[in-house]
Amino acid sequence: MKSDEASQMTGTRKSYLRIVKFWRLYRKNRAAVLGLVVVTGLSILALGAPLVTSFEPLRLVARPFQSPSSQHLMGTDHMGRDLFTDVLYGARTSLQIGFLAATTSVLIGTIVGALAGYYGSYKDEILMRITEVFQVVPRLFLALAAVAIVGPTVWNVIWVIGLTSWPTTARLVRAEFLSLRERPFVEASKGLGAGDIQVIWGEIFPNATSSIVVNSSFEVARAIVLEAGLSFLGLGDANVASWGRTLQEAQSYLQRAWWTSLFPGLFIALTVLGLNLIGDGLNDALNPRLRER
Repeated sequence: MKSDEASQMTGTRKSYLRIVKFWRLYRKNRAAVLGLVVVTGLSILALGAPLVTSFEPLRLVARPFQSPSSQHLMGTDHMGRDLFTDVLYGARTSLQIGFLAATTSVLIGTIVGALAGYYGSYKDEILMRITEVFQVVPRLFLALAAVAIVGPTVWNVIWVIGLTSWPTTARLVRAEFLSLRERPFVEASKGLGAGDIQVIWGEIFPNATSSIVVNSSFEVARAIVLEAGLSFLGLGDANVASWGRTLQEAQSYLQRAWWTSLFPGLFIALTVLGLNLIGDGLNDALNPRLRER
């Protein structure tokens, strides 16, 4: 019993030290820390939207085109809706779609890339040809067609973005597996009788996770931009607030009410920039080649 407790404490301490080491490396990139602060702050505002604003999203609460004031921090739009409220709830929509769609695409891409890179031969050829089919058609056009068919609900948009965005991850994971599958530790594991599943997910995959984690942050940013584009083109869920639809509605009033396009556009830019900075920081902290410099 004492031996088990000691080993558990040792494992906990090692995990703690790894986290501390990771944070020390990550915080060296000040831009990445700023990106983390921005994204964390936006996430807190989005989750706490009911506590931050007293208005409900998509509700008419005042006269149209009121400029920013103490009562309406970002003004009102052409229908008299509080823009601050719609932007906050739009952050909820964008972050939800971004993270869930990215999770879907990374899972699919990781499985496809791992199988292609590990087995090679005709299996690799088949999987990569399927991947190229998805890459030939621009992602936005493919997503437009799919959402138009299945309907523009939040969950449909999540699935569509996830199912059209996995090829980038698949090619990245495939390259990692091609590089790692010939390493001595893989050969040793096979020599000890480990099966393919154990070798793929127990030996090779843990050594490829750093690249996958870094890519995931960029996938979230791309998913948010794609969702905003779909909403801007009228294929977002009409029952929820959305940055893209707010921008689409504001384009006819750029000269009359500049604030209706400035604030949702600014939030999109800040969120995407923050996620890209986080990705750069993760790359600096997790990439062993960069750590050696």
